[in-house]
Amino acid sequence: MEYLRYGGMPLVLQLNKEEKIDYLRDLYNSIILKDIIYRNKIREVDLFDKLIKYLMDNVGNTFSAKSISKYFESENRVVSRDTIYNYLIYLQRSSLIHKVQREDLIGKKILKIHEKYYFTDHGFNETIAGKNIKNIGQILENIVYMEFLRRGYEIYVGKLNNIEIDFICKNNEKTIYVQVSYFASEDTIEREFTPLLKIKDNHEKILITMDEFDFSQKGIKHFNMIDFLKSNDF
Repeated sequence: MEYLRYGGMPLVLQLNKEEKIDYLRDLYNSIILKDIIYRNKIREVDLFDKLIKYLMDNVGNTFSAKSISKYFESENRVVSRDTIYNYLIYLQRSSLIHKVQREDLIGKKILKIHEKYYFTDHGFNETIAGKNIKNIGQILENIVYMEFLRRGYEIYVGKLNNIEIDFICKNNEKTIYVQVSYFASEDTIEREFTPLLKIKDNHEKILITMDEFDFSQKGIKHFNMIDFLKSNDF
């Protein structure tokens, strides 16, 4: 639970609650101020800060520079798409965030719009937004993305007609379709299993949740989150 809230920066393990937040805030400010704002000579610092908070509130949601620009318009602030696009590039180059493109499973092509963004360490989200436990489903998705990335996979968001698959994870040996959910109720089982069941190829399909009971069925493997993180099967 501490990892879900405060992330995985090594020094965090040695600190108490207040020290964790102070350390992560100092680290975040160092990255933002020194590595991004100064290097890229960003003048509208408050706008840049709001963009980061928007990304934190929308981890796991698909959007584009256009949709972000419209969000700022709703906040009575006109921001060009080029500015948004450049800011996103700066954040990626600093390794604070990672962009995940969508793959059309029918057309077998990479789509150029409506990407997802994940944070290198979700502890920053708690420090700035303070909503990791409230948004635990999003944080679990962020954790799974980073774990597959750490293990050397190329990762995409899957699109199958109007259905979304959380992740398509690929390496030289295998392709894995992945759904992530907090807990598996009757409703979530149907919601999370249905997209996987609609994929007609024979690649591995898994569901990852916090449940300890095994919900594996119909060729889809279910993993507890902790077991997944500790597993050598991927």
